[in-house]
Amino acid sequence: MSKLNIFKRKIIDEILKYLDTPDIIVLHGARQTGKTSILLYLIDELNEKKLPNYYIDLEDLRFKEILDNGPDELVRLLKENGFNTNEKIFVLIDEIQYLKNPSSFLKLSYDHYKNLKLIVSGSSSFEIKSKFKDSLAGRTLEFEIFPLSFEEFMVFKGKPLYGFDFTLKKIEELKIYFKEYVLYGGYPKIVLTDDLNLKEKYLNQLIDTYIKKDIRDLASIKDIYKFNKLLEVLSSQSGNILNIYELSNLTQLSKQTVEKYLFILENTYIIKLLRPFSSNLRNELFKSPKIFFYDTGLMQILWLKSFQKEIIGNVFETAIFSELVKNFSKDSVFYWRTTDKKEIDFILKEKGKILPIEAKLNFEQFRPVSIKYFNERYKNNDYRVISLYGEVKDKFSIYPWQIRSEQRNIK
Repeated sequence: MSKLNIFKRKIIDEILKYLDTPDIIVLHGARQTGKTSILLYLIDELNEKKLPNYYIDLEDLRFKEILDNGPDELVRLLKENGFNTNEKIFVLIDEIQYLKNPSSFLKLSYDHYKNLKLIVSGSSSFEIKSKFKDSLAGRTLEFEIFPLSFEEFMVFKGKPLYGFDFTLKKIEELKIYFKEYVLYGGYPKIVLTDDLNLKEKYLNQLIDTYIKKDIRDLASIKDIYKFNKLLEVLSSQSGNILNIYELSNLTQLSKQTVEKYLFILENTYIIKLLRPFSSNLRNELFKSPKIFFYDTGLMQILWLKSFQKEIIGNVFETAIFSELVKNFSKDSVFYWRTTDKKEIDFILKEKGKILPIEAKLNFEQFRPVSIKYFNERYKNNDYRVISLYGEVKDKFSIYPWQIRSEQRNIK
């Protein structure tokens, strides 16, 4: 497959920085987020530089059997395919979690075959971690692959943001695109499909084959009905404070089982339990996490069973959460709420700086009370209001596609 057929993901430039290091590069994330395409893009890069490389898809059971016998067999395979194993070879392995003991394989490869530069993908951190019995500390660099950010969405649409002149007419066009992005989500296959019925069909397939079947098998879930019920309830509560007892009552699952399922859903990149921003004011702060889905299309199909025609408030908030994670990291985003219900949707914490962020569908909905209180208490003087509609009032108000520019401001 040539690069002409593969869109460049933003994370690729980060990965390319580490091609010359000895580290094993590990890509992990939910299924259908484009990990294989990233590997194929890297192969094209390596071919352009005339660097020896070999691609292995472990869904092909022949390769799984060979690699299950250890890195010695991998080296033998490379020799059989004409590679000089005394020189550096890039080996790209898709779906590493299919190996019986991937951690042992990677550890032995790293320790005994310094000429092999491994770049591997896995379908989720939970699936990989559950099989990683040996410590890989100091041997790996990990990259999380999420559904497309809005910036990537526009590249896939053939309308890259750097090509926009941001006139009033262009801003109105961007609003239409962002609405599409929020309503249908950022899974690459969904973005590249124009037919709404097909979009819905593909998302339902993803839910049935990955979320409901793969996770069910992975976690040995016995009561499928209750697990599916939990998924539906969670999707309706994206942006809400987590209440384990309420979830337990609604699904008729024990508190321990709900907690187990939440752990699995978080570690397979379906949801994120967003922690509260903490400081020395612990006694006045809420301590329970909020629930957020990473993808708004998936969330709405689980919740409402079909695509909507207009953006609902908590769906917009979920989209902004997702954008913040993709442009910064999931460990940089928090929320803030006091026991007397002063609340800020998101606190972005990067490089020792903090930035309060409110997500409102319309700029007119913003009320500054909580942010003023927060900034006074934390001796902060900056904030952002992110909205899609209404009038931009000042330098603190931005559109969703301007989130990416905050990387320069906060880092």
